[in-house]
Order: sequence, then C-alpha cells, then structure tokens
Amino acid sequence: MFAVVRTSCVVGLEAVSVDVEVGIKNGDRRFSILGLGGAAVRESRERILSALEQCGINPPDAILVNLAPADIKKDSVVFDLPIALGIAAAVGAIPKTSLVNRAMCGELSLLGGVKATSGMIAHALAAVHEGIEAIFVPKANAPEAALIGGIDVVGIESLAEALELLKQGELPVTPSLPAHSSRPRKPSRALHDVRGQHLAKRALAIAAAGGHNMLMIGPPGCGKSMLAERLSTLLPPLNSDEVIEVLKIHSVAHQNTENIVTGCRPYRTPHYMVSDAGLIGGGAGPKPGEVSLAHRGVLFLDEFPEFKRSGIEALRSPMETGTVQIARARATVEFPARFQMIAAMNPCPCGRFGSGVGTCRCSHHAVRDYLAKLSQPILDRIDLHVELEAVKVEELVLDGGNTRSDESDELVLKVFEARRLQYERQSVLNCELSDSHLKGILCIRDTARRLLAEMVQRLGISARGFTRILRVARTIADIEGSTEITEEIIGEAISYRSLERLSSIVYGTVPSRVSQ
Repeated sequence: MFAVVRTSCVVGLEAVSVDVEVGIKNGDRRFSILGLGGAAVRESRERILSALEQCGINPPDAILVNLAPADIKKDSVVFDLPIALGIAAAVGAIPKTSLVNRAMCGELSLLGGVKATSGMIAHALAAVHEGIEAIFVPKANAPEAALIGGIDVVGIESLAEALELLKQGELPVTPSLPAHSSRPRKPSRALHDVRGQHLAKRALAIAAAGGHNMLMIGPPGCGKSMLAERLSTLLPPLNSDEVIEVLKIHSVAHQNTENIVTGCRPYRTPHYMVSDAGLIGGGAGPKPGEVSLAHRGVLFLDEFPEFKRSGIEALRSPMETGTVQIARARATVEFPARFQMIAAMNPCPCGRFGSGVGTCRCSHHAVRDYLAKLSQPILDRIDLHVELEAVKVEELVLDGGNTRSDESDELVLKVFEARRLQYERQSVLNCELSDSHLKGILCIRDTARRLLAEMVQRLGISARGFTRILRVARTIADIEGSTEITEEIIGEAISYRSLERLSSIVYGTVPSRVSQ
C-alpha cells in the first residue's frame, strides 16, 4: 500500500517541490522518515501519530516515508500535513485520487489542529510553478497564499477538516485578493512634526526622490531619528509586484506581514549590538538578515559608528549590488537587499562637538578615532552626508521652525513626480543607474562641469564619490523639473559630500575642525 503527496520545502527564499512517498506494511512497529530530514522532521512522527488517532485513524505498524529529492536538506514542520494525509491515503481513509495535482503544507498539533507556518507564499509560488491546481494551507496563512494568482488556496483548521474535504471532493477556495487593491495605512507621523532642520528635510526629500543612501551627523536630540522615521511618508506605497517580493522575504523569516500586504514599505531599525548574521543574513540554515528584511524599504542604522566594524564593512556589497550571497558547503543562497539606508551618528563620542550646547569633553584623538570607525569605502557608498545642528530654543518654545502640513504635502508630490519621471526615462531610480547609462542622460552645463572638476580635485573625492555626486545632481534636477544640470545644482550636490574630508582628518593631511 503506497501513496504520494506533493509539498515543498524552502531553501533560502525559494521553495523546492518535494514528493512525500508513503509506504505501509504489517510487521514490527516502526516509523522511518528518509530524505535528509532535520530535527523538525524527525520530531514530526509523534505529532502525526497523535493527530491521526484524534481523527479516528489507527496508524499501521510499519510506516516508511521518503522525502524526494533526497539530496536536499529538509528541516521544516510543513511536512506534518502531507505525511499524515499520505498515511491516511495509504490505509484507505481517503481516495488516493483526491491527492492528485494538489499540494499540502502545514504543521500539526497533537490534537490534530493545523498551525500557521512561515514561508507560505513561497510554497504557493512553487505550487504555481509546478502547475498544481490547489494547495491546502493553514487557515491563518490562506490570505497570504491567496495573493498569488493561478492556484486555488484551501485554508484548513484541522487534519479532520482536510480529510473530510478530500473525501467530498468539493473545496472551499479562499478568494484571491490582489495586493495592490489594499491602500496603505495613513502614517501617524508626518514630516512637519520635526522642528527646524530645513536643510535635513531638503536632503531627505532628495534621498526619497532618487532612492539615495543618507548619513546624518549631529548632536543628540536634534531630530535624526525623527527624520528617519518620517522618510516612509515621502515614499510611494509598494506596487503589487513589490508586495509579493517583500512578502516572501518576511514570510520566510516569520515576520509580521500585516503592513506589507497593505503596501507599507518595510522600516527596520536594528540595534547596534546586532550580530553580523542578524544584520547581513546567515545562520546554520541561512535566513534573511535585516538588510533583506528592509528590501524595497528603509534600513535605519542609529549610532552608526557603534556597529561592529565587520558588520559595517559587510554592507558594502549589498549597498552596491542590491543582493546578499550566503555561501555554505552544500549551496550558496542569495537574498535580495535593495534597501535605502539612513544612518545617524554623533559628531563625537560625547555628542556635543560643534553643537553649541554644552562643552565637548572629547580629546582630538578621541574624535579622530570615533570618525575613523567609518571607512572611506563605506562613506563613498553613502550619497548624502548631512550635518544637523541643535534645535534652537525659539523653535521649540515658540513653536516656530516646523514645516507646514501643506508644505509637506507639496514635498510629497514633488518626490512622487520625480520618481515617476525617473521610471519613465530609465526604468530605475537614479541611485541604481550604471555609469554608462548615467552619462547618457546627463545634460550638464560647461560652467557646472568646471565647478565639479575643481571641487573633486580640492576635496580629493574618489571616482565612486564623483559618480554619486552626478546621481544626486540628476535627482535634484528632477525635483526642480529641470532637464539641465546647472552650477547651482552641482553646488548643492557637492555640499552633501561634506564628510569626504573624514579620511583626510583622520590621517592628518588637512586641518581639522577639532580644536587642539
């Protein structure tokens, strides 16, 4: 007596189709599972036997299960449901034909309930790719799986319910809800809540319009975190394709996906004590890190120099390529990581240097060592460097200096229009432009070109930093509705590279602002 059930297992972010082959016979009591099953699969035997008994099915004496292909490591609880249904079909409790062209995924409880599991959207995508007509999933995961079109999604709450539906042959399909039909929630935080900091708000709008990375440096309490939190209010909601793309990452990582389904962009704020694997991704069974969870959204790194040096340097590749590769002995897993990084730092260890509030007690060498935690290659990959000042008393007490709500709305419209223009012109944001493509769309005046050449030589800007200036200048021109890059636009773009001199300060080749 033999039965086959279709399912899948997640490897990285993709689900691989798996055939659950179940054979039973009389003899010594034994329950063997073959096919490189991990601890979760080995422990499933007791859950499956208990669930079958709760449904009135007496398990046979000898059960042999093979998970094919057998050369892929499988360590997931989603095999509980297909193995249980395979045993039920093998003993004749349900017709074997009811399992044809259908996939099963779900974890069983001892009482026979079907619990929610992670990565369900990846399992649904794999089933669609294999041409399967219907997939049985936990009822709690049904809305998520139903976002994928081209397959019938059946949400079940228990093994008994699945057995009954397979006997009857009529399946209650969960209605498919297109991801783009849901509107994102109205943000509770707005840009006009931030007092003063007009230069930083301008830079934030440029960052939002072109997808540029941004570093804010300023004393504690000047509004760096508030500005980063409000970047999402300037960004358009996720489109339907991006929702599926981001949802798959968060589903595999077992993260809350409620906001993602409504189109809200991810906003991740890891603590600076996060491990390298937690930030970049990895682990025994490689899982997405914070950079991948921030895919198509914002990654805010507060107290940037306090992060581990190895973690900061590991950001180089994903910031440049938009992907993370985790290499293991058996395979290499690739996670998407097209995030927008907003970093914040104090000007010195005590945070008071240059703030005008209190006296900085840090020595010259302490400030140099603090700034030296950020290497020049990392600074090269950050398009905008913005220095913030302490908020003036009158702006706090007299309620002055804040941006009007209608002014914030105008800023949002400018950002949306600039992004629309970029997608129509080049199909990507300015931050993703290649050097050759960038040169093809640049229209820069000779006076602006001469100014750029002079400043690049004076500040010692690298070739990568030079390209970043041109990308930012193109974004500023898009915001202003200009097809030509003028010397004013180039001047503003260069002003956002103020921290290019950090390496020179650290090595003492130019005078420092720090008093001796």
